[in-house]
Amino acid sequence: MRLSMNTQILIAALAGVALGLGLGVLPPDSQMRVQGLYAAGLAGGLFIAMLKMVLVPLVFSSIVVGVAQLRAQSNLQRVWVTTLVFYLFTMTIAVLLGLTASNVFRPGSDLHMDMFAGALASFEKQQLPFPDFIQQFLTGLFRNPFAALAQGDIMALVVFALILGAALVRGGERYPLIGKLLEETLNLSLMIVGVIMKLAPWGIAALLAKLVATQDVTLLQTMARFVAVVLGTTLLHGVVVLPGLLWLIARVNPLALWRGGRESLMTALATSSSAATMPVTMRVVQDNFRVSPATVGFVVPVGTTMNMDGTALYEAAAALFVANLAGIELSAGQQIVVCVMSMLAAVGAPGIPSAGMVTMVMVLQSVGLPVEAIAILLPIDRLLDAVRTVVNVEGDIVGSIVVEHLTRERG
Repeated sequence: MRLSMNTQILIAALAGVALGLGLGVLPPDSQMRVQGLYAAGLAGGLFIAMLKMVLVPLVFSSIVVGVAQLRAQSNLQRVWVTTLVFYLFTMTIAVLLGLTASNVFRPGSDLHMDMFAGALASFEKQQLPFPDFIQQFLTGLFRNPFAALAQGDIMALVVFALILGAALVRGGERYPLIGKLLEETLNLSLMIVGVIMKLAPWGIAALLAKLVATQDVTLLQTMARFVAVVLGTTLLHGVVVLPGLLWLIARVNPLALWRGGRESLMTALATSSSAATMPVTMRVVQDNFRVSPATVGFVVPVGTTMNMDGTALYEAAAALFVANLAGIELSAGQQIVVCVMSMLAAVGAPGIPSAGMVTMVMVLQSVGLPVEAIAILLPIDRLLDAVRTVVNVEGDIVGSIVVEHLTRERG
C-alpha cells in the first residue's frame, strides 16, 4: 500500500528530528557529524532551490489571472477588502498576545546585557530610522518589473502583477493572447510544483536534521523564559486563535485544517520561508479546501508578502524582552508604538529565513531600545523562525478559506 504524501512527510519530519538529535550529540569535529551536516545542507538546499525556482512564474501568473477572473466576476473589491481586513485583524491579535504574555512573564528581567558581552561586541549596528524605512518600503513596491522578476522580489512582483491584471481587465478583449499565455503559465507552474513535492519528504527530513543538530542548547537554557513565551504565544495563536476563527466564520473543523494543510505546514517548518512554501500552500488550499483558483491566486500571494502573524508577535515580544534586559520600563504609549511598528515591520519583512531580524532594528529604534541587543537574539532565531513561519503560512491558509466563504457569490 502506497503511503499518502501527508503520511510520508510526517514520517520524514520525525526521522529528520531523530537524525538531528543523533548528529547533535557527536563531537563538533567528528567526521560523521561534518559529513552528515553537509549532506543534510545539500539535500535541504536543493529542495528549497527547486521551490524558489518555480516561485516567480507562479506568483506572477497566479495574481494576474486571479485579478482578471475576480474582476470578470465583479468580485475583486470584495475579495481585496475582506483579505486586508482579515489579515489586519489576525495580526493585531497576534501582536497583543505577544505583548500581554511578555508583560505577565517579563522574560529577560532575570538576565543582564553584560551576560552577552561577546555577542554584543561582534554586532555591527545598522541604523534604520522610521522615515527611511517608510521611504524604502514604498519605493521598493514600484521597481523595474524585470529586475523584480530576476531577483525574486516578491513584494514588487505582487504589486506589478496586480497592476498588470487590472490593466488586462481594463483592456477587455484586446489582449486575449496575454491572458491565455499567463493561464497556461499558471497551470504549468502548478504541475511543476506537484513534481517537486514528490521529493518533499527527503528535503524536509534533511532541513529538520540540520536545524535540530545546530541548535545551541546552552543558550536556549539561558534564555528559556523568553523562548517559552514566544513559542507558547505563537502556538496559542496557531492552535487556538486561527482555527477558532476558521470554525466561527467558515465552520471548518480544526482537524480538517491540520489534515488538509499538513503538507504546507511541514514545508514551512522545514524551510522557515513562507515564500518558498507558497507554491505548496497554493496547491494545498486549492486541492484540499476547494478554494477557487481566482481567490487562491490573489489571497495567498498577498498573504505571503503582508500576512505575518508569527513575525509580528515575535517582534513585539522581542522588543519587551530587550527592554527588560536593559532595565528599561516601557510605558503604555510606548507599547502601543511597539504594537504598530511590529505590524508594519512584519508587513515589510520578506518571506525568507530570519527576515524578521532585518526589520527588528526599526521596532527597537522606535522606542529607543538598544539595537545592539539583536545580537543576543540571533543564535536562537533559527528555531523560533521555523515555528513562526508555520503560523504565518497557517494564516494564509485560513485567510484563503475565510475570504472564499465570505465573498462567494450566493445563489
